Amino acid sequence: MIKIFLISFVYLFSNCTGNKSKKIELKTINDSIAIQSQIDSKETISQKDTISKPLPNQIIDYAKTLIGVPYKYGSTDINVGLDCSGFITSVYNHFNIKVPRSSVDFTNYGKKIEWNNVKPGDLILFTGTDSTIRNVGHMGIIISKNNEIEFIHSTSGKDYGVTTTPLNKYYQGRFVKVIRIL
Repeated sequence: MIKIFLISFVYLFSNCTGNKSKKIELKTINDSIAIQSQIDSKETISQKDTISKPLPNQIIDYAKTLIGVPYKYGSTDINVGLDCSGFITSVYNHFNIKVPRSSVDFTNYGKKIEWNNVKPGDLILFTGTDSTIRNVGHMGIIISKNNEIEFIHSTSGKDYGVTTTPLNKYYQGRFVKVIRIL
């Protein structure tokens, strides 16, 4: 669909420039589309449609810039504060990726990942604070898997905001699953 739009755009652009247009190329490179239109021998206009997905480390790097943003229930505004799913929404929206707004809506979203295949950038889902109710109620982004899983999330607990946390016994008892959306 995007390719059809871009081809139409190039066609219209080439017709709007009159007879000056000499060459138009459409190249597809690794899920990205590059459009190049040569108007005359001295001027070339290039445009790249970045439809490629960000790498997990780009997601993690941006998420880490939000460490210290306070917790605010129901908010996706980094200037006011973030709840756990608001944090995830804000991070992915930064990369123009639409995700569900509520943590419970991630229950059937993405691809479930088996524990031995977990990678940094995957989302880790937990129950709410009452671990006996097995519905998703909290979430974070896995940032490391070396000796111990560590994740970044917005918590209403002791740290009260965006922070990193090891997968300790408290969170192990609340663990629901890991999903991948990238």
